[in-house]
Amino acid sequence: MPVVTVLQGPRDIELKRELVGKITDAFVEAYGVPAETVQVWITEVPAESWAASGKLIADTAK
Repeated sequence: MPVVTVLQGPRDIELKRELVGKITDAFVEAYGVPAETVQVWITEVPAESWAASGKLIADTAK
């Protein structure tokens, strides 16, 4: 059973629905597994708890 973890900033639920559908389809096509066996876990991290290049994302989004 494939388990995919997505670590990202907050996104709209419609975008997450589209993403998990495409990830599931990719595993079905690549591995030939049933869609029912693919699990996608989304962890959302707020911008004040994520940094890149030494700066909080919350500070760069301004």
